[in-house]
Amino acid sequence: MSTGRNLLIVSVVLNVFLAGALAGGAVWIRSGKPGQGTSLEAAGGRLPDQQRTLFRKALREVRRESRDIILDGQQARRAAADLLRQPVLDTAALSAALERARNADVTVRTRLEQRIIEFAAAGSAEDRNVLAEGLARRSGTQPSTAPKKSP
Repeated sequence: MSTGRNLLIVSVVLNVFLAGALAGGAVWIRSGKPGQGTSLEAAGGRLPDQQRTLFRKALREVRRESRDIILDGQQARRAAADLLRQPVLDTAALSAALERARNADVTVRTRLEQRIIEFAAAGSAEDRNVLAEGLARRSGTQPSTAPKKSP
């Protein structure tokens, strides 16, 4: 295969990927659903007003504390995009940039989930039930009416 043909194939693949990403982003923005994010984050959307405010405040605090990690992940995605634009693809550098972005995402998500666990542990059984119902709804399962008891 010639270099020109390889570049054309790569260009077509990237353009299809970008078109899909743009279409998906447009649909996501137009849906305008509140509480989008991780399932556990969204599950807090039906808490009573005071608890929901505390829940969201706790998550904002995690994001504020994780600002440097979030910025590093964003920079890594920009670096990956820049690498994809190069005439010759450096797959090792692209892989490293995407790994950096993924690690940042996982770190922030882990911190968010830990804060949600702390929130749930300090909350009432009713609040935990609201979180459980929201989580079950987001996962596509029907929530059970009552917790199962051990025999």
